[in-house]
Amino acid sequence: MRAFQILIDGFAISALYALGATGFTLIFGVSGVLNLSHGAIMVAAAVAAWAAASVLNVGTYAGALIGVGVALLAAFATYFAVVKPIQDSRRIPNEEKEIFVLTGTLLWGIMIQELIAYFFTNNAKTVLPIVEGVVEILGVRTPKNEIFTAIVCCLVIALLWLLVNRTRTGKAVLAASMNPRGVTLLGLELTNIYIVVWAIYGILAGVAGVLLGMFLGVSSYSVGPLTASAFSIVVLGGLGSVSGSLIAAFVVGYLETLTAYLVSPAYRTIPALLLLVFVMYIRPQGLLGRR
Repeated sequence: MRAFQILIDGFAISALYALGATGFTLIFGVSGVLNLSHGAIMVAAAVAAWAAASVLNVGTYAGALIGVGVALLAAFATYFAVVKPIQDSRRIPNEEKEIFVLTGTLLWGIMIQELIAYFFTNNAKTVLPIVEGVVEILGVRTPKNEIFTAIVCCLVIALLWLLVNRTRTGKAVLAASMNPRGVTLLGLELTNIYIVVWAIYGILAGVAGVLLGMFLGVSSYSVGPLTASAFSIVVLGGLGSVSGSLIAAFVVGYLETLTAYLVSPAYRTIPALLLLVFVMYIRPQGLLGRR
């Protein structure tokens, strides 16, 4: 019974990680940006959903939408206030811009974390679940919201796949991830593509953050572990590889779940980080990375 419970919990948390890491990977694949404010944006979405539903009493569904909206605004703020000014700057040498972007997004994430702690304290917040109650599966009592979380994550990832592979906008994004220079030669504006990608990222991070708040609860202290997990996933899967990130998300998700059940929740991120170090030594490009 315990093994089946681990299987269910692991699938739910892995699906959440896959959803968040997909946007993280998409941004890097298209614009070469590793957004180290990722965990802060997810936590901001969850806390906003909690505040809207529990404090302002707007309702669970409206609270969830507000949380996603906050993540979308935070994603745009990250791009326009932090990333784009660095990328467009003539004072920073091109070979140093990646380091400046990493540092800028890291500091931006810390600022968001401190704002959350100041206005809402460091106490964990649990978003009101959209689906309440429990269901018994093979003798294991499982919250319906946990199953709902896994289903929503899989559906959103499927919709993203359809967007990228079946729409003109999605194909432009895919082309930009393969050859940005070629896209500009075709007359497409890269800035517009970047805005679309950051919008997609904000929605994915927002949905993942709200669902995580319903599933496990979050606090300002969650920012670091969430960013570390996302970074581990994209490196394990291969920088820029969405397929690799999906596989790595389930590896990391189940490693963390097993560690939480068999050792302690306090050490749940350690095995994934150790695996990351190991993979960087034997296969630096990750599972399905192109470089």
